[in-house]
Amino acid sequence: MQDAVVACFGDAYAGTDPELRPATRPEFGHLQSNLPLRLAGPLGLPPREIGARLLAAIDLGGLGTLELAGAGFLNVTWSPDVLSDAVRDLLRDPHLGVPAPATAQRVVVDYSSPNVAKPMHVGHLRSTVIGDALARVLAYAGHDVVRQNHLGDWGTQFGMLVEGLIGDGLHDPAAVAALDMTELLALYRRAKARFDEDPAFADAARQRVVALQSGDPTTRTLWQALVDASMTEFDATYGRLGVLLDDDDFDGESRYNPQLPGVVDDLRALGLLTESAGAQVVYPDGFTGRDGAPLPLIVQKAGGGFGYAATDLATIRHRVDDLAVDRAVYVVDHRQSQHFDMVFAVARAAGWLPDSVEVQHIGFGTVLGPDGRPFKTRSGETVTLAALLDAAEEAASASYAGPEVVRMVANAAVKYADLSNHLARDYVFDVERMSATTGETGPYLQYAHARVCNILVQAPQQTYELGALSDPAEQRLALELTGFAPVVGKVADTLEPHHLTAYLYGLSTALTAFYESCPVLRSEGELRETRLALCEATRRVLSAGLGLLGIEAPQRM
Repeated sequence: MQDAVVACFGDAYAGTDPELRPATRPEFGHLQSNLPLRLAGPLGLPPREIGARLLAAIDLGGLGTLELAGAGFLNVTWSPDVLSDAVRDLLRDPHLGVPAPATAQRVVVDYSSPNVAKPMHVGHLRSTVIGDALARVLAYAGHDVVRQNHLGDWGTQFGMLVEGLIGDGLHDPAAVAALDMTELLALYRRAKARFDEDPAFADAARQRVVALQSGDPTTRTLWQALVDASMTEFDATYGRLGVLLDDDDFDGESRYNPQLPGVVDDLRALGLLTESAGAQVVYPDGFTGRDGAPLPLIVQKAGGGFGYAATDLATIRHRVDDLAVDRAVYVVDHRQSQHFDMVFAVARAAGWLPDSVEVQHIGFGTVLGPDGRPFKTRSGETVTLAALLDAAEEAASASYAGPEVVRMVANAAVKYADLSNHLARDYVFDVERMSATTGETGPYLQYAHARVCNILVQAPQQTYELGALSDPAEQRLALELTGFAPVVGKVADTLEPHHLTAYLYGLSTALTAFYESCPVLRSEGELRETRLALCEATRRVLSAGLGLLGIEAPQRM
């Protein structure tokens, strides 16, 4: 098409993108381009005339047919042989046509990031599910992925918690490490109440922070026991969700505490640091407040403590210098966008973040309740992640039996609902709608996979021979199968999982149409072989695609 544009209208239009897209309706063929309409303005010619000239100049050979339609659309219909060849190639390739990247990157994905001694809540759902899917897709696309869970395990509150343990008579680290999340949360609430109401306790807690930072053995031992107890709870939640995070991926804020004074000293030596009301700040270029005044990034507080910015700057240095990453992806609430933009700007100004390293903050919206407001309990408290998963499993149990199937369906419902939205948008957590096996839901995709597995189990064989594709439903399914590799590449580049969810939904609906109009097991000879081959290719793609979303692909439901 690009060659035909040059042949018809000259070198000035070389490289014009035909922007071929999947046709929206079967009568429009398989692919459609509005190229004549887009060229009409620059050329000053009617779109139909442009289309007719391009049509005469394009020779698709045996690839398919091309027609001019409507106000000026070019419709491409692949030949059945082209579609058959594409599915055969997919069946022969264990990686389903996804090529190795031209340049593999080392990518760190920073996600989940719960806080010690606090239960994971609804906000952690999105960070965890999105981060897990992005890490899976990047790894499948051929990149070297480093998963990092930036655990909130350091700061002023730990002086309060350790002092609370001692006040409660909990001196045994083993007993502390055995506390469950309910007990940890109760400890936090007791300690916080005493901190707010008892000046003597508050002073002791502040002194305990100093002891923690200076390495006091008793304080450090109890702090580590709190971390261990929390990690046990986090691991259980990740296991329940089927998330690929383990203890080796925990990268707590405590790791960077010894490096924070050096961050301040180095920024001062570079001439980037300014004192403001006793605090040490940096004013990165281009950031201003509502009044137009330069906006500071606080690196060290007036009292000498360090803020999140210092830890995030130390983290960047570690990832660039020690992990040697080419790309760093931060999956954090969109409300932190300005913070990360400023941190990245300061790191670049300091020379700690070279231009060759790409950093991206993947912000995400809020989970809303059915009333359209941020999801809360009836008492107005933040919903815990465990309670949210319980609700999803309760909804799934109305239609499915068996704890493992219920868990799989509930996870699929939650993850698909989260990932199928544009990440920056808020979305409504409606367990009844999310758990349905009809419509655009995770369980619908699982059901499609189970349905095709049910066909294949009744005709087990080692190889699948694909013949001619004569039925339109066969051709549509084959065409959908060819889209897997491109969509994986697109998500790896854009970090937008909704492209993959939309693709898998389209594939599932094509499978449903094929199932309803093309008998498989009742067919005979080459036709039966061809349809079984299409089923096997669909099973492989659905299984791989669901896996990239972190959704299990059950063989039976």
